[in-house]
Amino acid sequence: MQDYFFQVEYNSHNYGEEEVNLQEFECCTFNHCNFSLCNFIGVVFIDCTFNDCLFSGAKINHVALRSVTFNRCKMEDVNFAMCDKLIFEVHFKQCVLDFSKFYTLKIKGTTFTDCSMVAIDFMSTDLTEVLFDNCDLYRSEFAKAIANKANFKTSYNYTIDPTKTKLKKAVFSLNEVKGLLFKHDIVVE
Repeated sequence: MQDYFFQVEYNSHNYGEEEVNLQEFECCTFNHCNFSLCNFIGVVFIDCTFNDCLFSGAKINHVALRSVTFNRCKMEDVNFAMCDKLIFEVHFKQCVLDFSKFYTLKIKGTTFTDCSMVAIDFMSTDLTEVLFDNCDLYRSEFAKAIANKANFKTSYNYTIDPTKTKLKKAVFSLNEVKGLLFKHDIVVE
């Protein structure tokens, strides 16, 4: 069985539980593929793009994501915290990431654009210079995170406790600043 794939395009494939295990994909594109049944082990994605793919519920415990872009993917309840941390680089555009976990990851410079990010676990995550561009962060948890220079300016529904999260030079909009004051029971009009 081949274990290295370079510049291959995959379309509308439903992957089985162990189908991609111990394989490496470089400069590959995945369109309309379903990975929700996968229990990834020893999989490497380098410079890959996923378009309109389904990952909800997939177990990506032993996956290397190195310069990977996800466009319009559904990725609910995915635990990114167990991914290979060496050169972990991901970008998300128009994705549904609700209930996923980034706990303790270093995702400096990651971009989240037009994403649903309800109840995401960012606890103890390094969010330095992360861009949250027009994202719904309702009930996402940021305790003990480092969000220095992070940009929340166009995002909404976040509640972040500045006493528990490092926010030096982070950017927020005046309209959503109430998300930083929630614990003080202050009304902002």
